[in-house]
Amino acid sequence: MSGDGGDGGTGGAWRYHSLFADFLRARLAHEQPGETARLHLAAAGWYESHDRPVPAIDHAIEGGDHPYALALLDSYAAQFLEQGRMRMLARWFSAIPEHQLREHPFLQPIALWATCFTHGPWQAMQQLESSGCLDSPTPAVRASAQTLIPLLLAMQDRHDEAYEAGRLSLARLPTGLPFADSVLLNAMAHILAVRGDQHEAQRLLDAARRQQGSSTFNRMYTESLAGLFDLHEGRLRQATARFRMAVDSTHAVSYNHSHGNAWAGVLYAGSVYESNQLLQAEHLLNVYLPLARDVGLPDHMILSHAMRSRIAFHAGDIDAAFQALTELEYLGHQRQLPRVVAGAKLERSRMLLLQGNGPAAHDELARADDPALWAREKIQRLPAHDLDYLTLARARWEIAFGDARAALDTIDAELHAALAAARLRRVLKLRLLRALALQRAGSIAEAIAEAAEVLQTASHEGYMRLILDEGPAAALLVQRFANALQDSATARGSSDPILGEYVQRLLQAAGPVVLPDGGEAESAEAAGTDALVTSEPLTRKEIRVLQLLAEGYSNGAMAEKLFVSDSTVRTHLRNINMKLDAKSRTQAVAIARRLGVIR
Repeated sequence: MSGDGGDGGTGGAWRYHSLFADFLRARLAHEQPGETARLHLAAAGWYESHDRPVPAIDHAIEGGDHPYALALLDSYAAQFLEQGRMRMLARWFSAIPEHQLREHPFLQPIALWATCFTHGPWQAMQQLESSGCLDSPTPAVRASAQTLIPLLLAMQDRHDEAYEAGRLSLARLPTGLPFADSVLLNAMAHILAVRGDQHEAQRLLDAARRQQGSSTFNRMYTESLAGLFDLHEGRLRQATARFRMAVDSTHAVSYNHSHGNAWAGVLYAGSVYESNQLLQAEHLLNVYLPLARDVGLPDHMILSHAMRSRIAFHAGDIDAAFQALTELEYLGHQRQLPRVVAGAKLERSRMLLLQGNGPAAHDELARADDPALWAREKIQRLPAHDLDYLTLARARWEIAFGDARAALDTIDAELHAALAAARLRRVLKLRLLRALALQRAGSIAEAIAEAAEVLQTASHEGYMRLILDEGPAAALLVQRFANALQDSATARGSSDPILGEYVQRLLQAAGPVVLPDGGEAESAEAAGTDALVTSEPLTRKEIRVLQLLAEGYSNGAMAEKLFVSDSTVRTHLRNINMKLDAKSRTQAVAIARRLGVIR
């Protein structure tokens, strides 16, 4: 037994160990089968009298008294819904026969909302169509059920249909269920933002904030959307604060991680990742990605899986990085979401590019080319594609393997459009790519000048991964800028301490950078050829491992190719990183290329 009173507030109550409790329940069921239901109902009554509705409802259902459970739900379900306790509600409603639930019409919309946020939009849509709520004789029930339709359509990536359905639902407010009204306002704010109507989206978001009352779920929803608006306009610090508030909004009701705050959790992980707090981002993803995978919008799915892949890639776990993208692609096919499939292929192309595998990266871009999808992206503001979309990915490939000068024309056109739409985070990314294109084309002074503008702006908001995720070429550009900054400070006798500290953090995170020795325009491959003379030379086997790494082989595939064990491959990789002073396999390949060890 345990004497810690751990049942949540029963004073000096004692609690049996769970295994012993299970043993006693099994023995009771065997020896006195008729007593089990009676005891459950007695317990339900006791918990109700002590104002503890959750165990009261649990015991009423276990005791088979569904009318009693429904009577309790009539009193408490709306409160639990506002708190975002979706899984608990869904569990209860699934245990109650449908014909009995129909006798409580105001519970039916709550059951639909719970299904939506635990089992996803497809099951919720089926349940909505079979529930009879859309034809309910009770106007409030009918209107409340209709408010669910725009969100379900948006979760299926059908934003145009969602907009049309939402317009009609907005005209029916209020429905009598404040939760549904607030969700509708939030959902329509998101849908209008996707359509590019930021002014109207903000107006609806303000209305949702006024409407939400005590609903911690809707507070989470509103602040998450406001954070996304901030992020697209370049305000990373403010967005991070909003996402953190959104996650924390549900903690006050005694549960930290649920379907009620999964959306906010994924977005918060993204802002933490952007500031290069990779361990915290990974922890948040471990908690929230499984929840968002089930009930997230397509953008949540793409963002969370791509982030997990990037974290694994940075840690050198290439197998896990590609696996995360394979899972994302599978989800897209399974749920018939072409944008999710394309998002996986786009991110896979970026990884292959960083590995130096130009042909494979190009092939993956070709597979991601869905004309209808990317035409839609040009006229919509889809969160997952703010920084990652086909035109930008093609420009990145041209910079790395093709015609960097030609890429500049594409980038300049995209820059013009992004500035006109006030998509300032996208502007930062495009200007960085512009600087990288100039660097690759040999216009080093112009590249440094462009980088200066990017880094100055990025330093104010703390952007890190936006720059670091472009790989060794971006690190080289930052190092060149740092040298120029130091020279300028020496000449003037002063410097910008904030910018200087930010640049040093970037360089520290990027690891060693090899600068060309023979002048700024010298090819990177010629850089640092003396480095291997003074360091421990690479063995023939290690060079072979580097070659396979550059071709995109995973640890397991390299082991098979070399007829060695996985542990031997890992040993080779550790030795390579030590000899080249590299922090990751990607960096090791980049350094080896610059040293001329591999091509």
